[in-house]
Amino acid sequence: MPKLTKKRSKKAGLPPGTLVHIGEETGEKTKVAIWEYDERNFQEEKFPVGEERFRFKNAPTVTWVNIVGMHPMEVFEKLGNCFLLHPLVMEDILNTDQRPKREDYGEDLFIVLKMLSYNDQMDEISAEQISLILRPHAVLSFQEKSGEVFTPIQERLRAGKGRLRKMGADYLAYTLLDIIVDQYFLILEKLGEKIEFLEEKLVTDPTAPTLRKIQKLKREMIFLRKWVWPLREVIGGLERGESSHIQESTRIYLRDVYDHTIQVMDTIETFRDMLSAMVDIYLSSINNRMNAVMKVLTIIATIFMPLTFIAGVYGMNFKHFPELEWRWGYPMIMLVMALIAVFMLLSFRRKKWL
Repeated sequence: MPKLTKKRSKKAGLPPGTLVHIGEETGEKTKVAIWEYDERNFQEEKFPVGEERFRFKNAPTVTWVNIVGMHPMEVFEKLGNCFLLHPLVMEDILNTDQRPKREDYGEDLFIVLKMLSYNDQMDEISAEQISLILRPHAVLSFQEKSGEVFTPIQERLRAGKGRLRKMGADYLAYTLLDIIVDQYFLILEKLGEKIEFLEEKLVTDPTAPTLRKIQKLKREMIFLRKWVWPLREVIGGLERGESSHIQESTRIYLRDVYDHTIQVMDTIETFRDMLSAMVDIYLSSINNRMNAVMKVLTIIATIFMPLTFIAGVYGMNFKHFPELEWRWGYPMIMLVMALIAVFMLLSFRRKKWL
């Protein structure tokens, strides 16, 4: 199961801006890839971390710097000094349990959000923190580990199709936000299929493993809500023009991402309500099954009550029983007991108790 919180005890008492990584150790060393482009030109480059290689950080063209990995710490700190990042920004990038937020540092607009994916092997949701820094002519993105989520954007840059090469850095930041939010819909589609399957199974065969799966899905809904709910505020503020880094021409596209975020939140809330209802259905199904069992046992006990009475009467050890001398006494008693049982079964069926 994905963890809802990560340990912060190793940061207790340290001064602000201290670089301490909080999160799982991926073991992936820091890599840098740079895409520099305008409407006519495009340049792509990958190289080891080093200040001397970042020669176009003040270029008039749009520059996208994608940093993958946060280890070793010395290399990451050198990278932050190269890009002149604020110490608090560096601290938030390394804190991978950061709440989605937006902060303005003057020339830099800092955005934190979660990239979610579904791990089919582990059958659970995995989360990765994405940190974006928007500058007038550049976007810096920080990832915890390598992935293929940004590959479609990179292909569009290479092909020069669409308006991406024609727009500014704020449009590139919008594109990164949009593709991350689109991943949420893929997660919800998988979860929706699992919920529908469990709902059908719950009615026909409510079992303890089914209840455990429902509880696991409820926990995943809490996990999703934790990371998606604050994102609505972040994108809403960008769409309303609360930051000077976003041009008017890009806000209309951010409005579309904001709508998608609202749809994701509505779907999450709907799934949460469905899962809560499924727990009630499970409890009702268990109660109904128990009632059915008790009903059968009650009918059996009711049928045997008069039979037990007759058997008890003739089981008494009195000497003078006229029926004991009858040749057909035993068959007659058995016939009477059978007739009583059949009569009671017919009565129960007529009253629709069976």
